[in-house]
Amino acid sequence: MQRGTWLGLKEQCSAVAESSASRKGVRRAGQQRWWEQEITVNGNIQKGELITYNLTELIKPEAYEVRLTPITRFGEGDSTIRVIKYSAPVNPHLREFHCGFEDGNICLFTQDDTDNFDWTKQSTATRDTKYTPNTGPNADRSGSKEGFYMYIETSRPRLEGEKARLLSPVFSVAPKNPYGVTNTAYCFSFYYHMYGQHIGSLNVYLRLKGQTTIENPVWSSSGNKGQHWNQARVNIHPTTSFQLIFEGIRGPGIEGDIAIDDVSIVEGECMKADQPANTSAFPYGIFQSVQCQCAIYPYLVNSGLSAC
Repeated sequence: MQRGTWLGLKEQCSAVAESSASRKGVRRAGQQRWWEQEITVNGNIQKGELITYNLTELIKPEAYEVRLTPITRFGEGDSTIRVIKYSAPVNPHLREFHCGFEDGNICLFTQDDTDNFDWTKQSTATRDTKYTPNTGPNADRSGSKEGFYMYIETSRPRLEGEKARLLSPVFSVAPKNPYGVTNTAYCFSFYYHMYGQHIGSLNVYLRLKGQTTIENPVWSSSGNKGQHWNQARVNIHPTTSFQLIFEGIRGPGIEGDIAIDDVSIVEGECMKADQPANTSAFPYGIFQSVQCQCAIYPYLVNSGLSAC
């Protein structure tokens, strides 16, 4: 689901009777046109020999049909067609995950292709000299101007209410205990920067495996929070494989950049460092307002206090 990113895959095929070349055809599932290329090899391909090559023109998460036709001295042989589908990476058993967005693949986070615009990886040292003043961070969460973070750029042509959504990798929860109920808690934390007179909203959702249209809100904050990084920590209790979604919403003007950094998911509940807030206005959970804001919604049953 990452627009503009090429996905490298490998296909393996067994050749037939003394072929010296193959014709490879690739097309996106549901389309008519094949993109074809002839693949030559040194010498003849013997029967039963295994040939490996890379397909570099695929874009995730699209599905593709790949057609391979052997070329022999007698002409073209019978074609073989296979379907290649993208599967999101899964952490076999999540115990600890940390991401500062320093590596090239941004820790396998991906852009949502159903939103209006994308999150951008940036450092203060490499940002555009024409950046909008009076909004956005002056450094990453650690204070480094060379360190990276993810942010939404709210300058024109962005419009009020437009959304940018960033999807985490898919994580697996601990295996179920055959002798009792397994209810693994995870402490989900991240730093966020919301500085500017036009700041919109930052929302975080939890999506469970198989629930592509159901997203459970776990945290939300809106408005100007000052020229500094704040930390949010939320206890989550997923019952199956899950992923987290960061949703930035553009506010009423260009001084509304929102940034995130140092995302962590650790097995076990967060430290309860803060006192409970008055919950009368939020009958379904606890909403706190200290130097940051965080929320626990009905989905996070019995998760206790969320500490910021």
